[in-house]
Amino acid sequence: MKSLKTVLLSTAVLAGFGLFLGGKDAFADEQYTVQSGDTLSTIATNFYGYSSDDTISAIVEANEIADKNLIFVGEALIIPTDGTATYTESASTTAAASVQQPSEPAASQSSNTQSAASTQSSSSYSSSASDSEASAKEWIANKESGGSYTATNGQYYGRYQLTNSYLNGDYSAANQEKVADEYVASRYGSWSAAKAFWEANGWY
Repeated sequence: MKSLKTVLLSTAVLAGFGLFLGGKDAFADEQYTVQSGDTLSTIATNFYGYSSDDTISAIVEANEIADKNLIFVGEALIIPTDGTATYTESASTTAAASVQQPSEPAASQSSNTQSAASTQSSSSYSSSASDSEASAKEWIANKESGGSYTATNGQYYGRYQLTNSYLNGDYSAANQEKVADEYVASRYGSWSAAKAFWEANGWY
């Protein structure tokens, strides 16, 4: 009887060890290289299907990121997964495609992509930003959300990652453009100044 117990115990230990190794493979983390226009919010959305404080914090902690608003193109990130998460191109890819068509106003590009959460509609809005200002504005949009009007990051929403209180419940593309212009004009005076601040601090 004693030898039978020993055999059973040894078998259980070996099985547990094999399960541990198998589990380790099944729950292996994903690796992702940061692309132009990426934010932690868009990366989390692409891997997990949504972005939240928890998903972003998981990526920040796994990579020991000091400033969650500052990641670099070409940087290799570890994405903690349960073995089921897979990368899917979503908002950032769509945004990148729209950025390559500068002749079309930004507001009209997104007229069909406004959030389903929006229950209000704004009249069309055209920014009066000059070429250099429009370029700075587009640069910030790509840094903040990958150019997506539906990107979320905690209390921040949309193309320019404005707080819900700024948008006042209207998440339409036109209202996001209008509110962003007003916010930058009152805080920085120009999109160029806002871009310079972003470059120095990683946010605006």
